[in-house]
Parts: sequence; C-alpha cells; structure tokens
Amino acid sequence: MDYTSLWFTLLSCLFFMGIIAFVAYRKTKNQVSDSSGYFLAGRGLTGGFIAGSLLLTNLSAEQLVGLNGQAYRANLSNMAWEVTAPIAIVIMALYLLPRYLGGSVTTLPEFLHKRFDSTVRLFVVVLFMLGYIFVTIPSMLYSGALAVLRLFNVPELLGISFTSAVWLVVWVVGLIGAAYAIFGGLRAVAISDTLNGIGLLIVGLLMPVLGFFTLGDGNILNGMKEITVNNAEKLNAIGGPDDDVPFGSIFTGLVIANLFYWASNQYVIQRTLGAKSLKEGQKGVIFSGFYKLLVPFMMMVPGIIAFHLYGDNLQNVDLAYPTLVNALLPTYLSGFFLAVLLGTVLSSYNSLLNSAATMFALDVYKPRAKEEVSDEKLIKVSKIFGTIIAFITFFISPLLMNAPTGLWNLIRQFTGFFNIPIVTILLAGALSKFVPAIAAKVVIIFHIISYYMLVWGTDHLFGFPVNINYIHIYGILFAIEVLIMLVLRYWKPRKEAYVFKKDPKVGMTPWKHALPITVVLLASMCAVYIVFSPVGLAYPAGVVSPVFWPAIGALAFLTVICYLWALKRWTKKYQAYLFREASDEEKTLQEAKVSQSD
Repeated sequence: MDYTSLWFTLLSCLFFMGIIAFVAYRKTKNQVSDSSGYFLAGRGLTGGFIAGSLLLTNLSAEQLVGLNGQAYRANLSNMAWEVTAPIAIVIMALYLLPRYLGGSVTTLPEFLHKRFDSTVRLFVVVLFMLGYIFVTIPSMLYSGALAVLRLFNVPELLGISFTSAVWLVVWVVGLIGAAYAIFGGLRAVAISDTLNGIGLLIVGLLMPVLGFFTLGDGNILNGMKEITVNNAEKLNAIGGPDDDVPFGSIFTGLVIANLFYWASNQYVIQRTLGAKSLKEGQKGVIFSGFYKLLVPFMMMVPGIIAFHLYGDNLQNVDLAYPTLVNALLPTYLSGFFLAVLLGTVLSSYNSLLNSAATMFALDVYKPRAKEEVSDEKLIKVSKIFGTIIAFITFFISPLLMNAPTGLWNLIRQFTGFFNIPIVTILLAGALSKFVPAIAAKVVIIFHIISYYMLVWGTDHLFGFPVNINYIHIYGILFAIEVLIMLVLRYWKPRKEAYVFKKDPKVGMTPWKHALPITVVLLASMCAVYIVFSPVGLAYPAGVVSPVFWPAIGALAFLTVICYLWALKRWTKKYQAYLFREASDEEKTLQEAKVSQSD
C-alpha cells in the first residue's frame, strides 16, 4: 500500500469537500431560522440550483455502482429507468408544478390532505417513511461504501474484514451526510448538490474516456470501435423478454414509476417546491431532464468497458465500476474523484433525511400538536427525528451485502411497495373532482397486499402461473387501482366537488420557452434510444446500420417542425391556460410583468 498516495488522496478530498462545505455555510448563514428557510430554502431557489440539486439527488453511487454493474452483467436495457424520465419530467413541469406552487404546498402529503383528508395524509407519510428507512436511504449509503471500499481497499488498509469495513464506511459517510441535512436544511443541500453536480459531470465523462484510452491501447477511437464491433449486443437498450427491463415495460409500469419519482417523491420535488417562481421551477425541472440523457454515457458505458477489460472475472457485478476506477484513475485525480463520489452519496442521503424530517415535522407532528407550534420548535423536532432516522439506517445499510442479483434490481423491486399507490391517488385526485378519500385508502391497502403476492408471495394465481416482470406488475396494478378509484368515484362520490384553492407565494408566470424546450428534450430521448439499439451502435455487422443516419435525420426534421409549432401556437395557449387558473392577485402580478416585457 502506497501511504504517500493515500494521504495525498485523503487530503485533496478533504480540500475539495471543505470548499463545498464553506460555500454552503456562507450561503445558508442566518437563513434557516424559520420553517420556510429550513424546509423550502426560503422559496428562493433558482433554476440552476434546482437542476443541480435534482441531478445530485437523483444520481448517486447507487447509479454509479448499480447501473454500471447491470451493464457489465447484461446490456443497456436498464438505462430505461433514467432515459425515459423526461416523459415524467414534462408532466411535472407543465401540469403538476403549477398546482404545487399555486397551492403553496410544502409536502406532497399536505397536498393530498387538501384533496382528500388527514388519514390519507398519514397513510402516505407512513409509506414514504417505510420506503425511505428500509430501502432508499440504506441503498444510498451501502452503494457509496462499496465504491469507497474498492477504491482504497479499506479492509487491507486497516487490517479488518470486508464486512467490518462496510460497517465502518457506512457510519462515517452517514454521519457527514446527516450533518448537512440536519443542521443546514434544504438550502445547504441544494447548494452543495449543485457544486457536487459539476464535479459529477466531469468525473462521469472522464471515466469512459480513460476506459476507451486503455481499451484501445492508447487510441481512444480504437477503444470506442472495440465495444461496437465486439459483443455489440452489450450496447443494446431494447430489452427483450428475459432482460430486467423489457422494452414493452417502458409503456406499462416504468413510465408510472418515473412519474412517481419526478412528480410525487417528496425528496425530489421538495427542491422544486422551494422555487423562486414557477418560471425558475420549470427551468430547473426541464434542464434536469437533459442531464438524465447523459446517464448511459457516464454510468453504463464504463460497465461495458469493464466487461471488455476483465471479462466475467469479477466476483460481484457491483464491483465493475469501482474496479475500473481503481485501475485507471490517475493518482492526482483520486482525491477529486473521492470528493465527488462522497458528494453524490451525501447529496442523495441528506436530501432523503431532510425530506423525511420535513414530512414528520409538518405532516405528523404539527397537525397533532395541541397548541400553535413555533418555527423554532418545528425545526428542533425535525432535527431530532432526522437524527433518529439516520442512526436506524446505519444499522440497515450493511445488510444489503446479501443482495443476490445486484443492488439495482433489489432497490427497484422494493420501491414498488409505495411508488404506484402514491402516484395513483395523486393523479386520480388531480384529474377528478369527485373521487372520495375512501378510494385512496382502499388503493393503498390493496396495493401493498397485491404487490407482495404477485412479486414474492405466490407462483400461481387463480390456477395460472405468475411469471411476470415486476415492472409490468407496476403497470397492471396501476390500471387496477385507477379502476378501483373510478368505481368508488361513481359508487360513493364526494358530496361536493373538490375545488383547488389557489394561494401562491411566488410568481406564477410560466417559462415562455417551456413547451419548445420540452420538444427538444423528448426528441433527444428518442435519439438516445436510436443510438443504443440494433439500428445504432448495437448493430451486429458493423459500427451502425445503414438505417441509422436516415433515422436520425427524420427525427431531426420532425423535431424542428414540432419546435416551431410549439413556439408559435401552443406556448400562448398554455400561458393562457395557466393565466385563467391563477388567483386575482396573481393575475394582477402577471399583467404587470407582461406589460413590462412588452
């Protein structure tokens, strides 16, 4: 072990992390004394901070380790979880975000309380808490610990077992992340996320370059050609029936899962709820969609490179990316990489802690308090609960060492317990004025029992074998649960139609380029699928097929037509729709802004 290199790595890592911590401290000093400042960053986040925070909240060591491991093991079909996110992002930005900001909600359970009742609010909080504590937060910590262990060979360095090293690193990383979330609030999280996001983009794009350089014996182009002409099937994102993500599942359960994540998952939408205005919120959400399209290049191609370099010789698929980093990353960049790696882990971890603490304080403690609760008391309760959650997850995270098929699939399967029912009741409540609260409660209970039975509980149902991919089960249960809510809507409707009460605390003028840019975003999503398909780089008889360039050209032409149409026609209609939905006070504000811009 070269201790000189180790000390250089550790000190340079501390240097970069220190800079980020200092900037976050300066930006949040004296700004988290009230609940708005602590939970929603004072409703002052701009589009850049929102996009950066969404990027780091979403992309963590879970993706660096998990997605590269799946690419190493199989192909690129798992990229669907990331690349199809723009569909949900567009729905969030154009339809749901105006409602969230228009109602000045702080949490999704609060929004559902206004739409249904307090019991639905509590049910949803419980679902979130169980998912965060037993699945999402532990996975963030464990995947980060695994990457750090491989990069520095911690067991050998400290003379301890692998299991003991996992426990040690989980606790160290967890304590640092908890400090950000518990003491800094959302603004500290958003600022540190944005700075770490820049580092993630640098590192994420650097590793494929180093891999191609090594694979091509010093020639990057030869390395790129190597993965396209040998085992080209690894570059195929069009999943077959036996893949973890069959292509058809994109149109069934996957789009619903992404809609939950980007439109209703509290730890994601909380930074959009802290937007300075609807315009800035839409900018942040839509820009994050473009970041997602880089995921295959940053977080899956390195796994394929690892396959070409090491074959099937790795003991665990989740070791593909850490092994590549350990072998190829120059020593002088190791500290920067470690700082970015820890930054991604801390980002997702502290965002989850912050959101869990927010929901407990505002959705559980405050509504049940017997007297008026001060902001100071809410913040104190939030910090105590966040600390408790942190320590619980420290004990759960190392247990993920027992995941048999890799970390990625395990997380996605267990997330199915809470993602589908939440997005179902959100959409049904937003689109129908007469769906009753009892429908939401029935759906939540029905889903938990049915999902368990279909995924793990039985091999046969009504005499028929149950051999369905869990993502298809997402879609099947979503359709059934929507039907349940519609039946109860007609059988036992609300006595009075639900009326959305508008009380915006920020400007509600939409971003004028929102619709045209979403056209470009969705077209770019399609382009990525063309690139990673048998038409593109997965073509078995060459680099790309003869159909590739005509397909790209046709997509570009269609994109230009739709862009111009959205720019001239639909933008004005969309702004008029939001203008009608605004309150009288907001209309006055919008009219003033329009007259100034003219």
